[in-house]
Amino acid sequence: MASADCIAAPRASAHPLANPGYGKRSAPRQSPRRADDFAHLPRREAAIAAYIDRLPDGSAMDAKTLAKTLPDYGQMACATALRRLSEAGHLRRVREHHITEDGARWVTRTFFSRTARGEEWWAAFVRGDDAPEPRPAPAPTAPVPARTPAYDALASLGRTDPRMTLSAADCTALEPLAAAWLARDADPVRLVQALTAGLPVQVHSPAGMARTRLESKLPPEPPLPEARPEITISRLLECTDCGRPGPPAALPGGLCRPCRGEAEPLPPGGSDVHTWAERLRAAARDAKG
Repeated sequence: MASADCIAAPRASAHPLANPGYGKRSAPRQSPRRADDFAHLPRREAAIAAYIDRLPDGSAMDAKTLAKTLPDYGQMACATALRRLSEAGHLRRVREHHITEDGARWVTRTFFSRTARGEEWWAAFVRGDDAPEPRPAPAPTAPVPARTPAYDALASLGRTDPRMTLSAADCTALEPLAAAWLARDADPVRLVQALTAGLPVQVHSPAGMARTRLESKLPPEPPLPEARPEITISRLLECTDCGRPGPPAALPGGLCRPCRGEAEPLPPGGSDVHTWAERLRAAARDAKG
């Protein structure tokens, strides 16, 4: 087993991205990252899991790409590690059917969870069941007044130019105007510059000057993004080893029967010859698709 303090994952900054719409996706509702997240795994799988955990969404997740970016492991080792991470509940390959304005398409995404998940959780995820998991109630703490970016920007004016020093009451009164500004231009630095640049020699009312500029220099509303609806209408799991699709019940551990080393049941009245013939026809259809 791997020790949490001996896992050194390579840097993930230069890892290639998959084609748009494919690649890694972070599973929802994960626990915060900890040093011993993968200590229950063998050393190789723990190191690769720690590396994958730090990859941004959209990163390529096939064994060939991982082997190119992880110098200590070859393609077969990475493929075996992905299989074992799938069996341990950290990874599932999911085939999603999307409808967009450009048409319908299937995409394959690799969902990764640093929190190991059981079969029921992954089955609910594939169904689209996003019910929140119960969490322990936080310990009661004394309420601390929240300071918004708008308030902080106003409070910083005096440090930029002492002539624009505002009181706490001034910041509270002007906060809605500053918040409206930041809703249109999210950079507080530009807000501070707009309120402190080109001031007269004497500023008799910093709060009045700030209000006038907040109202007269308010940035325009940003243009609305062009709507491109994308709707997921169905999901299937894919075998982590061979890519064979199926419902979660047919792929425990994210693996199909042949990849688990189990014989597939014959259809009623079928024979081994008929079964292999059907497999060959299915493989031919998949190759054409």
